[in-house]
Amino acid sequence: MMTTSSHTAVVTLPTDTQILITREFAAPRHLVYRASTTPELIKRWWSGERGEMTLAEVDLRVGGRWRYVMTANAGFEVAFHGEYLEIVPDERIVHTEVYEGIPDADEAAATVTVTFEEKDGHTLLSTLVQHKNQQNRDMHIDSGMEGGMQEAFDKLEQVAVSLL
Repeated sequence: MMTTSSHTAVVTLPTDTQILITREFAAPRHLVYRASTTPELIKRWWSGERGEMTLAEVDLRVGGRWRYVMTANAGFEVAFHGEYLEIVPDERIVHTEVYEGIPDADEAAATVTVTFEEKDGHTLLSTLVQHKNQQNRDMHIDSGMEGGMQEAFDKLEQVAVSLL
């Protein structure tokens, strides 16, 4: 059985409107992909240590929609939704992402490109978030997303490894 890698994700800002997140996982890409796209598995990792997932809806097809809702440890609800724009199983997902907690949320939708690359039984996951402007990108960064994302990715790796 493989153990988790304890690698942390690296967050960079390639342009004024982009966030790039990369992380290696100690599991083959088909399992990281499966854990990233299966509602009952998403519920096990997406909220990290910050709360409990109450909803993970996934209609995994181009034009399909997704929605995740969690109750944060502080008792408030956090929700995101989007639409799938491109899907190449085990390789690439492009979708929109809307944080429902801001005014005119749909107007601030980001486009997210997730790629899964396998090397020697491990997966390099790259997530490029393209915002419409620097203000939205900075708001995303300043939201505390990195800490929650690090926790969630640690749990994602645990879930993917458990599928071996």
